[in-house]
Amino acid sequence: MAKSPKKKPTAKPKTPKERGDVNTLAFRIVQEATGQAPKTPDPDAGKDPAAVSLGRKGGQARAKAMTKKAKTASAKKAARARWNTSGK
Repeated sequence: MAKSPKKKPTAKPKTPKERGDVNTLAFRIVQEATGQAPKTPDPDAGKDPAAVSLGRKGGQARAKAMTKKAKTASAKKAARARWNTSGK
């Protein structure tokens, strides 16, 4: 018997922790718009604006500063980490 190929793991969607149901979200938006509920706080509130702006461009700046060899090594390390099935 031939072995079946390994299935690729599916990527987990990146969603906020408190997203919830679509209907609940719509209800919350209507409540905030009509003044029946307090506004949802800004996720960047209380953070240093300079640090926030640097964080948004951090990956691009890092990639720009890396050599092709360093990018390749980083990509290989990331691939090994994603596909590692030893449970680490």
